[in-house]
Amino acid sequence: MGSGQVFGNTATGEPVRRLMIEGGGLTASILSWGAILQDLRLEGHDAPLTLGFERFDDYLTFPNYFGAVVGRHANRIRNGRFSIDGKNYAVDPGHPEKHGLHGGPDGYARRNWTIEDSGSDFVTLTLADPDGSMGFPGRLEARCTYRLNGEGALSLELTATADQPTLCNLTSHAYFNLDDGGETDTRAHRLAVFADAYLPVDEQLIPTGEVRPVAGTEFDFRELRPIRPMPKADLVRYDNNFCLSAARRDLTLAARAQGAASGVEMEVWTTEPGVQFYAGHYVDLEAIGLGGRRYGPFSSFCLEAQTWPDSPNHPHFPQAVLRPGEIYRHVTEFRFRRG
Repeated sequence: MGSGQVFGNTATGEPVRRLMIEGGGLTASILSWGAILQDLRLEGHDAPLTLGFERFDDYLTFPNYFGAVVGRHANRIRNGRFSIDGKNYAVDPGHPEKHGLHGGPDGYARRNWTIEDSGSDFVTLTLADPDGSMGFPGRLEARCTYRLNGEGALSLELTATADQPTLCNLTSHAYFNLDDGGETDTRAHRLAVFADAYLPVDEQLIPTGEVRPVAGTEFDFRELRPIRPMPKADLVRYDNNFCLSAARRDLTLAARAQGAASGVEMEVWTTEPGVQFYAGHYVDLEAIGLGGRRYGPFSSFCLEAQTWPDSPNHPHFPQAVLRPGEIYRHVTEFRFRRG
């Protein structure tokens, strides 16, 4: 088992390690910090496919979750409050408007995972999250495996078990730019999301509870189209869950994206019932990214496969409760090819 190279050190002096894997025309760099996908390259395409930093300190400074695995509960929980089996819980807020976000300020994106195993084309990391961490009940054991398992395919498998009923909703928060690694606006990228409905949100980006059809709206991505809608191109800032199914299912094509200039295409296949499409409008950084790139608003987009946000407070949503004796298993594949 390789331990990779030291990428930096945590505040307590613990080394953060970086491992490189390759296979099927892809090369990826994985960090133990946050189980981060730091860099991803496709043979024959010069620029990175994802956004990331070359210095560890930038991952501590900027709160964009670049490439991280987020949890214990990805996305938002209204007011940070939920109940399981009639018992109420309050989690630490990770959002300016006091709502739970991505597991809280010390969620999984800001933990140093343990490298359990690695090879030339895979890395497995583990994280033991104690009972009461960020307000979540029960001890949760999480495992994350990145694998380059086919021609142009990056597979992410997330599994977990718990010793008490708790919430478990993990996802990759990778930011993609299929043209130039984040130098230009991605709203000219073409996108398809194969969902008939989406979740409207309030002014604080919390789902209202309505499941609304995409037909006839600017959220209709059922066929490939530019991300920038017309004629209201500057009015829509996408950060919504698209409803793929009512429950976790077999690996299924969820989304497809095409670069505007490069000819690079990406498919997202997942087991998860939802995918959060975020158009990257809050990315506005002073830090320098990969290859000296300075990222800005709309320089990338996210397709975060997950259980629907705020599901504990909406019984008609797919639920994220994990009970003792159950195994949470989430698989997402990002499949790339050059056109």
